[in-house]
Amino acid sequence: MTSSVLIDRQDLDFLLRHVLDTDALFGRERFAEHSRETFDAAIATAQRMAEDLFLGHYEKSDREEPRFENGAVRVIPEARAALDAFGGAGFMASSHDFDEGGMQLPHVVSLACMVHFYAANVGTASYAMLTIAAANLIQAFGSAEQWQTFGRPMLEGRWFGTMALTEPQAGSSLADIATMATPAEDGSYRIRGNKVFTSGGDQDLSENIVHMVLARVSGAPSGVKGISLFIVPKVLPDGRRNDVALAGLIHKMGWRGTTSTMLNFGEGGDCVGFLVGEENRGLAYMFQMMNEARINVGLVATMLGYRGYLHAKAYAADRVQGRPIGTKDAAATPVAIDQHPDVRRMLLTQKASVEGALALCLYAARLLDDSETLADTAARKEATDMLGLLTPVVKSWPSIHCLKANDIAIQILGGYGYTREYPVEQLYRDNRLNPIHEGTTGIQAQDLLGRKIVTDGGQVMAVLCKSIRETAAPMTSPLARQLEKAVQTLESATAALRDCIGAGNTEKAYWHATSFLESFGSVVVGWLWLRQISALPGLDADAAVFASAKEATARHFFETELARAEWELGRIQQDCRSGR
Repeated sequence: MTSSVLIDRQDLDFLLRHVLDTDALFGRERFAEHSRETFDAAIATAQRMAEDLFLGHYEKSDREEPRFENGAVRVIPEARAALDAFGGAGFMASSHDFDEGGMQLPHVVSLACMVHFYAANVGTASYAMLTIAAANLIQAFGSAEQWQTFGRPMLEGRWFGTMALTEPQAGSSLADIATMATPAEDGSYRIRGNKVFTSGGDQDLSENIVHMVLARVSGAPSGVKGISLFIVPKVLPDGRRNDVALAGLIHKMGWRGTTSTMLNFGEGGDCVGFLVGEENRGLAYMFQMMNEARINVGLVATMLGYRGYLHAKAYAADRVQGRPIGTKDAAATPVAIDQHPDVRRMLLTQKASVEGALALCLYAARLLDDSETLADTAARKEATDMLGLLTPVVKSWPSIHCLKANDIAIQILGGYGYTREYPVEQLYRDNRLNPIHEGTTGIQAQDLLGRKIVTDGGQVMAVLCKSIRETAAPMTSPLARQLEKAVQTLESATAALRDCIGAGNTEKAYWHATSFLESFGSVVVGWLWLRQISALPGLDADAAVFASAKEATARHFFETELARAEWELGRIQQDCRSGR
């Protein structure tokens, strides 16, 4: 195991082996040819490539953001070299079948590889993230011909993909999109409309760009029921340039290495699109890519916070300033700032957030593996439902708390943290996007409360709460009892919100939706911290320092974040029951 500035490998390996039990996956047919050695080799390769090829141009990609020059978008050449190597090593196809050129890795191991790229350089890694998700979308819902024509070149890393959803007049309200699709005689469609904030919408990194575009076929129903999904390549299969025009580049606060574009489709009346699946089912299809992106956004937020924590930790250990609290002798030897209690508190808060968020994201990936590869049909469905319930939490909780961790990193470095000479300010700026894109925190909160809890009567949540209690029940620690109490408070607050909506006071319920989402997430992360504590006895004796740090961090999380969440849930319950 080698140390890294990107992640604590001991923490990652602990989560994979002892908390999420990835060794159990070897017994499933899909992963029978794998072993712990192949998993470790893939992760080690990802770490080495991320450090050697992605990390080195992280700051340069921020200083020299993509530019429009001589009719084309130019991205720094280091990004192309990194992504060529990424594709060449097979990471675009890491979870795909062997016979497709993939590694056939479990999703949880694929994401364990991706953490390194996200931590090293999210601006460059985002092109890969979008391409993988777009290829998965085509494979799931496109025809065999579409997969061969568009999907396979994406898995090979030669073509990149995008998700073209947002429009100037609609924003996050996809029901209001106005991009139109008109059937052509050859079976294709002609697309006309405008999209904004399309990440990776133009670049000079790949041979082609495959846009996954939401549009309405002429005469389609209004609202979300009339949305279809189309493949719209920058270059058509016959080599002709499609009628897709770059209207402008958007200049962002952070995450500058990834182009953010305004695109015009069909300015010349000849933008060719290929229907994916059936008309008017496009949003249902696109939710696969959106949900995959949401999990990845949560993981990106986690890793930006994680790297900020590691940098702050290293800085605090080296930066000598001041004397121990209570020391009155001015001649006493100064100490490193990590000896000051307030700095230790901040470091512990960072650690609790980023390590808890990493457990959450990897647990979601493990659920995805279970939903696809468990032998029992009912168990697969339960994993699918649980992943659906937790997806808005996986996207949002790390986006909230790991951004706070980046803010703390700046505070620990003090004045130096507020300068461009240290990476923590860029990490903060990059992470500030994550509570916004792929559905703002408020939208995720509405999804959790409305679509995931109220609609099904709370059945999946009941399964989650049962699982949490099963973890806590055999444990004798005060943390287990506190978690059981927090779960009871969560259930009471959820019932109050449902009753509030049932009584017609929907506005009051949704007033509390974001607070509920964050508090819900804190209970789930508290459960995953308790699972980590319960896994510590399985470690070797030489991991005593690691285990002690885990226990201290869990206690801090329970004393601060979980206690805060329980109070907030109680406040929500009280307000919903007040009758005001």
